[in-house]
Amino acid sequence: MAKVKEKVMSTAKGNYERIPVKTKVFVDGDDLVGLVDQYTKELLQDGDMVFISEKCVACTQGRAIPMDSIQPSALAKFLSRFVTKTPHGIGLGIPETMHYAIKECGTFRILAAAAAGALGKLIGRKGWFYIVAGPKASSIDGPTPNTIPPYNHYVVLGPERPNEVAKEISERIGHPVFIVDINDLGGNILGSSDPAIDNSDIVAILKDNPLGQDHEQTPMGIIRKVD
Repeated sequence: MAKVKEKVMSTAKGNYERIPVKTKVFVDGDDLVGLVDQYTKELLQDGDMVFISEKCVACTQGRAIPMDSIQPSALAKFLSRFVTKTPHGIGLGIPETMHYAIKECGTFRILAAAAAGALGKLIGRKGWFYIVAGPKASSIDGPTPNTIPPYNHYVVLGPERPNEVAKEISERIGHPVFIVDINDLGGNILGSSDPAIDNSDIVAILKDNPLGQDHEQTPMGIIRKVD
């Protein structure tokens, strides 16, 4: 059974309500800026911030690839065998996602990351692969059964120009915007419209991943300070 997420998150900076926003399924070519405005304009209040799943952004940019169209390289098939799979997602643990990690990051960098990951396992340290591979690798999502169709059979890459996208949306809606990669293990802010806001504060507010990308259809949300 899925864990129920609290409506309000308490952090060192105060208490924040997280308001998921239900939307349509976003697809390649959608006007993301216009749609964010459409779905949030009746909900936003002074001081609110908007956060958007990186997968939602990537899908409007044509960065979602059907699994059956991918032909993984021999190197991708080999390296994916050594990736630790967790209940929170397969990451690069299948040839198709590893194939795109190599395309996005370059063969040399992925080989260096694999070597770092192997060394980390020997000495009991986790996460070295993704530290070396970088955010382009860690933001690649593989198909999972708890993702809304058709994306439960897609590989989704990280979004392009996340900072610029966040700024474009912010200029339209008049509120700070963050493109986020949050899961049940932690998170990263890939794009921010306001460099004066500490990304670590946003991660702390969203650390339990309040969005839902299955039947919930909530790929974006509103952050509202409540004290």
